[in-house]
Amino acid sequence: MSDGRAAGPAALLVPDAIRLHERAAGKADAIRACGEVLVATGAVAPEYVPAMLEREESVSTYIGEGVAIPHATLAGKAAVRRDALCFLRFPDGVDWDGETVTVCIGIAAVGDGHLDILAELAQILLDPERAAALREATTPDRVLAMLTPAPEDDPTGPDDGAAPAERGER
Repeated sequence: MSDGRAAGPAALLVPDAIRLHERAAGKADAIRACGEVLVATGAVAPEYVPAMLEREESVSTYIGEGVAIPHATLAGKAAVRRDALCFLRFPDGVDWDGETVTVCIGIAAVGDGHLDILAELAQILLDPERAAALREATTPDRVLAMLTPAPEDDPTGPDDGAAPAERGER
């Protein structure tokens, strides 16, 4: 796991960016909360947050299975200091234009890095069992384990020389 890619999205998620008992009055509050966590962890400057809200006005970041992936418009790119994720769980749910979101995974990425991150997250979240496990996660370790791609998610296979436990295999 020398380049961080083998760990998938989990490699971009620091423990301080995992919040499991959040509350939000609506999607704008949930997006602001994601942005504030990215700011607090040093991944972005404060001006990233309004660009996240702007993105939501043009295209919904709800992807299904109770999950939204808020991120900024192109205008927010200058505010990104490093690629990062945050994971916020809203046990009571948040109304997202008629859908109920219980998990928000905020993304900050330099350049076009968000496209790879989104693709990896989609691969994980397309599995309803894994998406359900994320919605129900109650510990940061569980979140990190669920965001670590399983070997079958990698078309090249687990050929990184790491032992199965080091790759996060279940």
